[in-house]
Amino acid sequence: MAATDQIRQMVNFILQEAHEKANEIRVKTEHDFNLEKQTLVHEAKLNIQEEFTKKEKDREIQERITRSAEIGECRVKKMKIRDDLLQNLLQEAGAKCAVVTRGQNYPQLLQKLIVQGLIKIEENEITVFCRTEDLKTVESILPAAIKEYVEIIKRESGVTLSPKVSLNTDRSKDLKESSYGGVLLTALNGKIVCDNTMSSRLKLVYEELLPSIRAILFPEN
Repeated sequence: MAATDQIRQMVNFILQEAHEKANEIRVKTEHDFNLEKQTLVHEAKLNIQEEFTKKEKDREIQERITRSAEIGECRVKKMKIRDDLLQNLLQEAGAKCAVVTRGQNYPQLLQKLIVQGLIKIEENEITVFCRTEDLKTVESILPAAIKEYVEIIKRESGVTLSPKVSLNTDRSKDLKESSYGGVLLTALNGKIVCDNTMSSRLKLVYEELLPSIRAILFPEN
């Protein structure tokens, strides 16, 4: 009987140890599982946050690119509108120059332009070009222009010149209507050119006054 009790006690002890060991393993397994689960959940959250952050950053970058493109497009349109307005202004000024050529003082203006051109070129043989409709006027004032030029040079330097100034005879080379009048002088077979057309003078004035024109038409404030 004693032996049987001993065996029973040993069996109970072994079973108790087995239960405790099994419970210990179960507890550790659950702990490890919960720890692994928490780690995986945390990593998943981090991955989701990183993905969200990346997508948000990509969206912001795309918005900046789109906004920059829109701003650039608006600037291009704005510049084109301004340029068109300035070109229209130049054309209107050119039309007014054309009116000047029909005025009674136009012959005197042509003479002054020829004299100025002769002084600038400083050559002995010079050809004068003008519009076809200005031929008669230029022919009539050319001798007076040459005389005035010679007198100016003599007065300023004491030298008496005898320039050979001729009017262009090739009608295909007459100045176009877009010149708005005036003259163009050449020397040395066209190597030296003095453009004293109305369009050339208008462009010079336009470029000189362009900053002021822009400030008036397109004030920053």
